[in-house]
Amino acid sequence: MAELRNPARERLAAGELSLGMGVRHTRNVEICKAARAVGFDWLFIDLEHSSMSVESAQQICATALDAGIAPLVRVPEGDNALAVRLLTGGALGTVMPHVDTAAEARAIVDQQRFPPVGRRGSGGVTVHFDFQRVPHEEATRLMNENTLLVVMLESRKAIANADEIAAVEGVDVLMVGTGDLTAELGIHGSPDHPDVVQAYETVTAACKAHGKWSGTGGIGSGEVIARYVDMGVRFILAGGDLSFLLQAARARTEFFRGLSLP
Repeated sequence: MAELRNPARERLAAGELSLGMGVRHTRNVEICKAARAVGFDWLFIDLEHSSMSVESAQQICATALDAGIAPLVRVPEGDNALAVRLLTGGALGTVMPHVDTAAEARAIVDQQRFPPVGRRGSGGVTVHFDFQRVPHEEATRLMNENTLLVVMLESRKAIANADEIAAVEGVDVLMVGTGDLTAELGIHGSPDHPDVVQAYETVTAACKAHGKWSGTGGIGSGEVIARYVDMGVRFILAGGDLSFLLQAARARTEFFRGLSLP
């Protein structure tokens, strides 16, 4: 019998924190093992805010499968066609930005999940099963069970519709895009503002009511994220490749610049 695992989804199903690392500037596949080595469960491969090619993203996805870390891909707004290409090429899920309504969420499910949940077409053998032939019914079942569909709520309208979006069958995670949300609210860079806290309360309540997981992205402060974890957030984009590099490099140079020379 064929096997397929999604470590990000397994963490969520176990009631644990599912931790992701953003990949925007990295183009080499070694990032997969590096992220896994430090304890991440999934990669957030960002094709919305980067110049990364589809080919580079696909290679990272395929390598992540063997490294034991789930490759999730964010595509530009509404680009279900690109999402399906990457799901076929090795991704174990997508992150769809700027989802404001239940109708938009249903369209994503329709395009990205196989029947009977959606109407995605099969592309034959895939890297997910090491290019081995798996009976069609079994392969599509396993892909539906292990694919993680994440919708990003990044506007007032989206937050207001959170309960309806969470009710859509086939959506797994409602992720608050905190950066864009604070920009729309006119409080850019204030992820702990009362209006943002209220937005998280709304989203986490909707997820709990409909058996979905709530997520967060766009917050740099661990202390602020911890506050939302207390509310029920379990799917966390913890940071990105360049920010991690700059943070570690800056700490290193500051240490050496601070030394007293004899």
